[in-house]
Amino acid sequence: MTEPKPTVLLAYPGQRALAESLARHSGYALAEIKVHHFPDGEAKLMVPAELADCCVVLVCSLDQPDAKTLHLLFAADAARDMGARRVGLVAPYLAYMRQDVRFAPGEAISSRSYARLLSSGLDFLLTVDPHLHRYHSLSEIYTCQAVHLSAMPALADWIRREVAQPLLIGPDAESAQWIEAVAARIGAPFRVLEKVRHGDKDVRISLPDVAALRAHTPVLIDDILSTARTMATAVQQVRAVGLAAPVCLGVHPIFAGDALAVLAASGPARIASCNSIPHPSNQIDLGPLLAEALPALCQT
Repeated sequence: MTEPKPTVLLAYPGQRALAESLARHSGYALAEIKVHHFPDGEAKLMVPAELADCCVVLVCSLDQPDAKTLHLLFAADAARDMGARRVGLVAPYLAYMRQDVRFAPGEAISSRSYARLLSSGLDFLLTVDPHLHRYHSLSEIYTCQAVHLSAMPALADWIRREVAQPLLIGPDAESAQWIEAVAARIGAPFRVLEKVRHGDKDVRISLPDVAALRAHTPVLIDDILSTARTMATAVQQVRAVGLAAPVCLGVHPIFAGDALAVLAASGPARIASCNSIPHPSNQIDLGPLLAEALPALCQT
């Protein structure tokens, strides 16, 4: 039987916690990408020299992507120079998925441009719950092997451990897919907040059929917590109908600007997120999920 080729995880600066979880759950060796900044703004990248015949997995979530992408491509190129047979990227949060159509003449369709850029330097990409919207799969725009996982099993396991009698609530219609998946996994009731339009400028939020569920603990789930205004409004609505203070969960904790403060001020019982992006709210580890998917990508 042929021995599997060695796999090495390379953590980008600031990504150590996720990389350590990946190493712990996969058994793969872990090293670091070293970045030195010159006064003129350029950077020097260094990877381990002993990478011959290895599958090299760069570990870096792609929030603040403009500051990271070029470095990662340099690191991928250096790994190949050191003899790596395969180079991939684990990026639980994938950037530049918002602009998927040209809304005005001259606009860049940045999701496609970014996909071409990353694909040029990678053999594979592993991510979690990307914002596909108009795309059915990443393979529509990525030419490298691109795999996306769902964080819902990790969220479900966390809720099962941490929340008694959960009532899952989606803050908007888009979140229904997440809510249904988690509810099915843990056997919990779920509802989705509904927008009711009473006029051009009068839009109200309603939460249907909760009278019989007041003994449950509300759990709000959304994929991306960016400004967190949608989630904060949902918290207020949950409280307004007489339910307990909810637990707020997010897959990707961007929390731009004062978003975390705004959400906290709305009155949730707890705020927790997946570690797709390093943040103080991280409580749900995606390491086991990602580690399970890596062997098939590395041994291809």
